[in-house]
Amino acid sequence: MNRTLLSASVAEQGTLRYTPAGLPALDVWLEHESQLEEAGQMRRVRARLRAVAIGPVAERLASQPLGAQWRFEGFLAGSGAQASRVVFHIQDFQQD
Repeated sequence: MNRTLLSASVAEQGTLRYTPAGLPALDVWLEHESQLEEAGQMRRVRARLRAVAIGPVAERLASQPLGAQWRFEGFLAGSGAQASRVVFHIQDFQQD
């Protein structure tokens, strides 16, 4: 199964574009920060992740303010010929 849930804010946002199929698409950078337990110790976790939203989700996300906290749901996939470059594909988001 490839399902990802992530609480994050949109740190950077590209311009709404359209795929060759005519679907709206939005490239963003997400930032996550939290404290989690790992091996019995608390650990501060920070991550910056490339993400893309396509279709109506892209249009919704494009109108949201930068820096707001959201809970994103989607999946991870390689980017083009560089399968090692992971991109988070946002399928839905809601207020965190």
